[in-house]
Amino acid sequence: MAQWLQSPPGRYLLEWEQRQLDHAVADVFGFHALQLGLPDLAALRANRMPHRWVAGDSLREPELLALPPVDEDMATLLPIGAGVALHCDFDALPFPSNSLDLVVLPHALELARDPHETLREVERVLVPEGRVVIVGFNPASLWGLRQRLGHLRQRLGLGGRLYLPSAGDFLGYGRVRDWLRLLGFEVERGRFGCWRLPLRSEAGLQRMAWIEAAGARGWPVLGAVYLVEAVKRVRGMRLVGLARRRQVATRAAPAVAANRSAWGTDADPGPAPAPRRHALAGEPLETE
Repeated sequence: MAQWLQSPPGRYLLEWEQRQLDHAVADVFGFHALQLGLPDLAALRANRMPHRWVAGDSLREPELLALPPVDEDMATLLPIGAGVALHCDFDALPFPSNSLDLVVLPHALELARDPHETLREVERVLVPEGRVVIVGFNPASLWGLRQRLGHLRQRLGLGGRLYLPSAGDFLGYGRVRDWLRLLGFEVERGRFGCWRLPLRSEAGLQRMAWIEAAGARGWPVLGAVYLVEAVKRVRGMRLVGLARRRQVATRAAPAVAANRSAWGTDADPGPAPAPRRHALAGEPLETE
């Protein structure tokens, strides 16, 4: 794919992807970020995490491609090292669980040996609320249609070159979203780009520049490439059923008298009555 990126359509695609990735990772904070695949693309150059790595599944040295300049307001504080930091299989990442804050996959799922297992590994190594950014070719586009026609010609023995890289299997946008949701991700944003006709010449692509605005308005999901941003959600504990705070109606309690009267009332007894004398046998009863 690195050789194809040096062609006119490859440079056109690379410019769109680089700018979109710069905006997607610029405001993602944390400590550890990883780029899986396509080391020719500087997917983490606008990110500000202190630890950023590029992982590849081959020993190929990355090509020096002319990348668009990064915006000054998104310039990274710490430079990222050039080249591939580690070599590994994408479906067996050498990272502990819940250890990475950001993983970027530029066309990695298309070139992976097992794309679903690769995405499962990404979910494993991401921390809760960690982010994943996926870039891939859109098979439901004019570029994808021309690629399928090229494969058909080759199967029929008519020959001819393929328009897009021959390696890998293109995954549809809806399929990637379904995989993410099954693994517990919440898809936050998806966008498409590169609506120009699948031409090989630089001049032909330049003449099709007017179609960019029309494609974004008229047929946005038919762009040649898509970008998906998702967040790993971990559901916490929650109450089963509806818990309400019941308010018990209170009634005024009777006042407690400090001193009870001799008559058993709680009101102010006033002056104590004169003691009564009970008559003994043969004595008259005294009254007030």
